Amino acid sequence: MTAEAHDIIGIGIGPFNLGLACLAHPIKELDCVFLESKGQFDWHEGTLLETATLQTPFLCDLVTLADPTSEFSFLNYLKQTGRIYAFYAFLLDTENFFLLRNEFNAYYRWAAARLDNLVFNRQVERIDYDEAEGLYRVTVLNTRMGHRKVLSGRHIVLGSGMSPFIPQACEAERDTVLHTADYMRYRDEVRQAGSITVVGSGQSAAEVYHDLLGEIDRHGYRLNWVTRSSRLVPRELTKLTLQMTTPDYTDYFFSLPRGKREDLVRSMQAIFQGINPSLINDIFDLRYRKLLGGDIETLLISNSEITGCERLGADGPFRLSFRQMEEERSFELTSEVVILGTGYRFRRPDYLAPISGRINWAGEGRFAVAGNCSVDREGGEIFVVNSEIHADAYLPPDLGQACHRNSRILRAVTGREVYPVERSIAYQRFSAPAGHGGEAASVGG
Repeated sequence: MTAEAHDIIGIGIGPFNLGLACLAHPIKELDCVFLESKGQFDWHEGTLLETATLQTPFLCDLVTLADPTSEFSFLNYLKQTGRIYAFYAFLLDTENFFLLRNEFNAYYRWAAARLDNLVFNRQVERIDYDEAEGLYRVTVLNTRMGHRKVLSGRHIVLGSGMSPFIPQACEAERDTVLHTADYMRYRDEVRQAGSITVVGSGQSAAEVYHDLLGEIDRHGYRLNWVTRSSRLVPRELTKLTLQMTTPDYTDYFFSLPRGKREDLVRSMQAIFQGINPSLINDIFDLRYRKLLGGDIETLLISNSEITGCERLGADGPFRLSFRQMEEERSFELTSEVVILGTGYRFRRPDYLAPISGRINWAGEGRFAVAGNCSVDREGGEIFVVNSEIHADAYLPPDLGQACHRNSRILRAVTGREVYPVERSIAYQRFSAPAGHGGEAASVGG
């Protein structure tokens, strides 16, 4: 290995790649660097509301499910910051382990500050492959200094995640509507408006609506929430349902015909895109209390898809068009502010264009992801840690899977099992047991 060649170049520093950096840190033979275009680590900074919680238990931290003894664990963070006994007392009166996102963001920042393999203010512009050397050349722009540098690496790990999704109906007003990803940045300005409409059916839309509902009587705005779903779908958090986030289910998923996989993806909304049940109850209770205090203008409409979005004048309100899908009727709302809680979608990074031929692509320009998280034709050079679920990729945005994915990536890169990779995690069996006719078959655990 040449002095300039890194074993791993990670692109994007979110929780998944940050976890990989932590797990790679004690592996002395590994030379890793992780690049991030932003100036510092900040996890979903636009939605870090005071009351927003995780949708996974705190044990789904950067390292614990791979190495509970790691110095980068959440519990060690609490110990090092003098808060572990307060946390112990907090858990005694807590119904679940879903901690505040603000707290986990502080933990992530603490871990990032302890690493020397993270580089911020670095925009990846292109990746080329050097056939003669068998190395990837990554052209990086230092956004603070303005100069470029080419890094060489044997493996690439893509961790830039997904981009905020703007529905086609709102595309013409992309620069004037607001996505929940940027809500906190404009929160004070939003609350000065006379009317606000939230569009979307998931956790972020629910959090923003709940936050705005809490201030509705103080600021006196009219607040609408329009969802395409037929109801506020609670995220399924039962223990056996969450078995579908395990590697066992991933193996089963890929054993099915592609058509079956497409059907399954469409049926998984309540598992990966639903709202925390406690938040749904909090919204109902808050609305009930607000109504007791007097009249408030708030409207919740379900089964309705946005079909048009037009700004009435340079500084005028938006005219929003919707289609009530069950009644097959159209209606309109006017609103000074539009906030889209329409989730995130994969966007093919431009910097992959020079090496596009080395990557396994599925339909619509999406990654076809192998069991070891690789997406390259060689099966062990380019990895992705966080993408999306579709018929050719089962990468749920579940922090509980991060350690398992990163352990598999490190095994592929090093050729050895640095962290034990559990072969069977689920208590539940998904495929039919082996057997013939009426023979009894052991299904075990």
